[in-house]
Amino acid sequence: MILHDPESRTFASDNYAGALPEVLAAIADANGGHQIAYGEDVYTARLGEVVTAAFGEQAEVFPVFNGTGANVVGLTALLPRWGAVIATGSAHIHTDEAGAPERVSGLKLLVVPGVDGKLTPAAIETEAWGWGDEHRAQPLAVSITQSSELGTVYTPEEVRAVADFAHERGMAVHMDGARIFNAAASLGLPLRAFTTDAGVDLLSLGGTKNGALGAEAVVVLDPARVDGLIYLRKLSMQLASKMRFTSAQLLTLLEGDLGIRTAARANAMAARLRGALEDVPGVEFSHPTQANAIFAELDLDAADRIRQRFRFYDWDRAKRQVRWMCAWDTTEGDVDAFVATVREALA
Repeated sequence: MILHDPESRTFASDNYAGALPEVLAAIADANGGHQIAYGEDVYTARLGEVVTAAFGEQAEVFPVFNGTGANVVGLTALLPRWGAVIATGSAHIHTDEAGAPERVSGLKLLVVPGVDGKLTPAAIETEAWGWGDEHRAQPLAVSITQSSELGTVYTPEEVRAVADFAHERGMAVHMDGARIFNAAASLGLPLRAFTTDAGVDLLSLGGTKNGALGAEAVVVLDPARVDGLIYLRKLSMQLASKMRFTSAQLLTLLEGDLGIRTAARANAMAARLRGALEDVPGVEFSHPTQANAIFAELDLDAADRIRQRFRFYDWDRAKRQVRWMCAWDTTEGDVDAFVATVREALA
C-alpha cells in the first residue's frame, strides 16, 4: 500500500528522504535464517572489521537506533557524573535533542558562540576553566558537529586545533557526525583524515540522513577515554536485538564509499541551488554552503509563497532566515523547479 506521492521531494530536511535502494537490498539480504541477537551476528562482526579499516585498528563500533541516542550514549561514556561539555550555541545536542544529553546523561552543556557554526579554541577557552572548583561543573569534553548545523565543514587542521587545545587541558573530543559523509565528500578526504588522525576521541556516526533506515553508531576512536559503553547502550535503550539489520545498513554505506558518493550528490545539488540564486535580487546567503545545507535570507511573505509548493523550514524568522536542505535523492530537476519557484515568488 502506497499512501504518498513517491515523486514528491522537498527542501525541508534530508530526513524526509527515503532509504537508499542499496540499503533496502542490504536489509533484505540480511533477512534469511537466524543470526545471534544483540550484536553477535556476522553482519555486526563484519561492520567491526570495516570500521577498523576506516578509522584505525583501535576503533570500536556500537550500532544504535538514532543520532540523539548516539550522542547521549557516547557523551555519557566520555564523562563522569560531574562532567560538562563545551559546544556551540547551534549544536544539535543543545538545540534539538529536548535536553536529552543533560536530562538522560546528567551532564552539563556549556554553550559558546561559534564561527559559522564551528567551534574554535578561542571560544572553548571562554568556558575551559574552573577545574577543581567544587561549585562548577567540570569542563571535561568538547563536542563539534561535522558538517556543522549551519552547513559548514571543519578542515582536518581545524579539528586538530580544537583537539590539541582540548587535550592539553585534559578534555576529550566528541564529534557529532550526523552528516559526516557530506563532510567527507566536501573535503574529498577519507573519514579517518578528519577524525582519528585529527585527534577525535569518540564519534557519533550518522547514517539516517544519508539514506539509512534508523541506523547510527557510536565509534570509539580512543578506548582509553571511554568507559562502560557496552552497558550504557543497553541502559539508554539503544541496544538492538536484531542488530544485523542496523549493521548491514552501515556496512552498505561504508563499503565501496557508497555513503560518500551519495552525500556528494546531495552536496552538488546544494551547490547548484545556491549558484542559481546568487544573482537573484531579494535573496542573500547567511553562511558558506560547504555541504548539503543552504541558509538564505528573503522576504517572509515570499518564503511563505514558495512553501505552498516546496516545504522548508524557517531557521530564524526574526532575521528572515530560512534553511534549504538537499538530500541523496534530490535531482537537478527538483533544484531547477525550486529555483523557478523562488524567482517567481520574488519577481
